[in-house]
Amino acid sequence: MLSLLAVVVSDFLARATRLPLPLMIALGAAIPLTRLSSVELNPALFLLLLLPPLLFLEGWRIPKDALRRDAHTMLKLALGLVIFTVVGMGFFIHWLIPSMPLAVCFALAAVISPTDAVAVSAIAARTPIPQRLMHILQGEALFNDATGLVCMRFAVAAALTGSFSLGGALTSFLWVALGGLAIGAGVTWLVAQITARVAARWGEDGGGQILITLLIPFGVYLLAERLHCSGILAAVAAGVTLSFSDVWQWHATTRLRRHAVWDTLQLAANGSIFVLLGEQIPALLAAAPRTALETGHTSAWWLRVYVLLIVLALSALRFAWVWASLKMTFIGALHRGDVPPSSSWKLVLVATLAGVRGTVTLAGVLTLPVMLASGAPIPARNLAIALAAGVIVVLLLLASLTLPGLLRDLSMPPEPSHRRAEDSAREAAAEAAVLAIEGALREMLGSGDDRRRCNEAAARITALYRQRIGRWGHHDSPAARAAEDQVERQLRRIGLAAERAEILRLGASHAVGDLWLRRVVRELDLQEARFGA
Repeated sequence: MLSLLAVVVSDFLARATRLPLPLMIALGAAIPLTRLSSVELNPALFLLLLLPPLLFLEGWRIPKDALRRDAHTMLKLALGLVIFTVVGMGFFIHWLIPSMPLAVCFALAAVISPTDAVAVSAIAARTPIPQRLMHILQGEALFNDATGLVCMRFAVAAALTGSFSLGGALTSFLWVALGGLAIGAGVTWLVAQITARVAARWGEDGGGQILITLLIPFGVYLLAERLHCSGILAAVAAGVTLSFSDVWQWHATTRLRRHAVWDTLQLAANGSIFVLLGEQIPALLAAAPRTALETGHTSAWWLRVYVLLIVLALSALRFAWVWASLKMTFIGALHRGDVPPSSSWKLVLVATLAGVRGTVTLAGVLTLPVMLASGAPIPARNLAIALAAGVIVVLLLLASLTLPGLLRDLSMPPEPSHRRAEDSAREAAAEAAVLAIEGALREMLGSGDDRRRCNEAAARITALYRQRIGRWGHHDSPAARAAEDQVERQLRRIGLAAERAEILRLGASHAVGDLWLRRVVRELDLQEARFGA
């Protein structure tokens, strides 16, 4: 309850400060300072309850054309960058803190390597990251968790047994990754087929359909983890798979209700993650003096120094890899001069700072075993947890504070314009609607008053479609079309607001019934939402 209340309060405050994540973390850190009890973080339960639905939603909503176009860049970041970071940071952390065993250093490097899809989306909600770059970062964050967690698994195995097998690591990675993807895609496709057939035969139950989408991510996650595959990738694959089929088998009202349900769930789960992260900070700070002893120092300030140095090294490795990856992605635009040199460096810096860490890093480091195979405590476990938490907080603060300024006047390679194809599609859809109305009219025509009423109704509707066809047939400049759209939307919203105000006035004076009032207000709300999009 306190976590959700903190989410609501931080959401209100974030509208003024544009710092939603730091506010959520700060409010979470304040909860243990009150007389009310805070939540003890259970990593397995944390991953199960919060991560699958959020990653499922990210996979569901990421554009399919973006996945097809930039899949190679996403995979380079999700696979190559994580392995590059694990190797580089593992040796760097061991050089920085010689008292930490090398295997534990690699385990820590593995959990701080993958970026977090939830955190990336939360930052993008308040910071206007360019669309294509945002999709690349989302795709990277969706698929890099499996790489980082597999690397961590083998680092932990090396710490416990003292041995490491490259062949075993590659085989395990293929099973974990491909198995998770197959389970997520296969189960979701099967569920989609069954629900589509049931809806076609016995009708659609909107509440049941939405409940199924809520259960899918948890089901595929649990099944994949049961088979020792990646439950995270299973949830992502489930979302992507459902995005290929959901538009064909949902009624309009179900889609509207589904959107509202998932938006609410996203806000609650997303915010709870960072509030829970904040709740762990007071305990980590209280244990900092004891944790600092594991580094060979007596002052807790050394932990802050180590966190800052790790963040700098982590950012430097990411900057180098992102520069090479984005240079290959946008190489044609850079050579043509569509992006000035200053903006190209700024673009790489934005992509570097936007690669924040979050849920998987925190939950992953908390799953480090407590004991070695001999029964002795695993060395530097508490130190690894403290450093990982510090890295998460510093990177989130850094991104929240610097990205708005960096994104100002940022030039991106121009996106190909699909305006002509979109207008043609709208025109074809309007023409299909006119033909369908005319065909239905021929079947509905009766005699006398019935014929006149049908003709008048059909004339009003077809006139609206004819007007749209004429508008989409004229290919004005994008600037002129945008200006015209803006004026039309503004005038429509003004008219709808006045219409609603009058309806509510009549309802307050009891001139109309309450059920009719609610129905009409909902119709006006849906229209306003359409013109406010």
